[in-house]
Amino acid sequence: MKTVQLFFSCLLLVIFASCAQKNTRKFITVKNSIDIPRSFETIELTKQFLKVDSLNNIGIKDVNSDKLAITQLVDLDDDGIMDQLLFQPEVAPNSETTYEIITISENEKPETNNWCYSRFVPERTDDYTWENDKVAFRVYGPTAQKMIEENIPGGTLSSGVDAWLKKVSYPIINKWYKKTVVDKTGSYHEDTGEGLDNFHVGASRGVGGIAIKKDSSYYVSKNYTNWKTITTGPIRTSFYLNYADWDADGTNIKDSKIISLDYGSNLSKFEITLEGSNTISAGLALHEKDGEVTGSKMHNWVSYWQPHANSKLGTAIVAPKKYFIDFETYNTEKTDLSNAFSHLNVIDNKVIYYAGFGWEESGQFSTKDEWEKYLNQFSEKIEHPLIVSLKN
Repeated sequence: MKTVQLFFSCLLLVIFASCAQKNTRKFITVKNSIDIPRSFETIELTKQFLKVDSLNNIGIKDVNSDKLAITQLVDLDDDGIMDQLLFQPEVAPNSETTYEIITISENEKPETNNWCYSRFVPERTDDYTWENDKVAFRVYGPTAQKMIEENIPGGTLSSGVDAWLKKVSYPIINKWYKKTVVDKTGSYHEDTGEGLDNFHVGASRGVGGIAIKKDSSYYVSKNYTNWKTITTGPIRTSFYLNYADWDADGTNIKDSKIISLDYGSNLSKFEITLEGSNTISAGLALHEKDGEVTGSKMHNWVSYWQPHANSKLGTAIVAPKKYFIDFETYNTEKTDLSNAFSHLNVIDNKVIYYAGFGWEESGQFSTKDEWEKYLNQFSEKIEHPLIVSLKN
């Protein structure tokens, strides 16, 4: 009798242990609350949210397809400990997708490419350049500024954002700099099938550079002074830029920013930290002023659709609703100073907006209407973020 009792006791322990083990499985649901399919949007998961000690061996598995999602680990404060795990879900309109949180080895992680990339470029004075599979950009540093101030050829004085018009999904930054600056076998100002840099910035705001408006005049900073790469990877590249204090008609402005660009997006995210003003204006260069400025107060964006060489180019700024005030077309006879501006609130010394472009020759957008539809949907997604829940 005791033997039978012992047998059933052991059996119950095994059953309970098995149930307990099953109950430790973790799942996340990603809910889409709007009537737009969602993809190329990045979810940021933390140890605290997932209730794990480390993110290093975490995998995200789609329970329907049984496939592992591509992920990226990010160390935000450079202390050697990963703070975020990034992934991009796909969720149908007004629905949700479930993923299981599993433990995997390094060898089990899906193979991918480093589509989202950025770096400091000392071989060409001191550009900082970034790209993903859709677009590429660059800004200019203190050496380029000093060259202008000392009348040395080859410098650039601008806090505007340059656009590199790429029409391939693979990375081009290193390739274009190598052929133009290092090997001198070609020029990124000429299109050999991958795109080119024929976007003029000058003193303009380019694609998303900021200014402070006082009365009817705009004031801007000089080049960035310091940089720091935060992350590059398959899903996101991000970096930090600092600027020397600058004057806006007698007001001292302190300005730094974190810029990030995610896989599949035509718009970079700008997270500005600023002291000295309750508002800023982010601008788009108007170039020859032969294009059309449009905007939407409902969807919080301003856009400039323009003829560009033998093609068309759309540039835009989209902001979360709480930051967006209005937009303006600013025309002047002064060279490069005509811009379309998005006026934005600075809240607790912070402001967030997105800026980027769509180029007709890339095959992504062929009409102004297609570009503006993209901006409307981008804004809808900002205002209705994906809802992530953890379940056992």
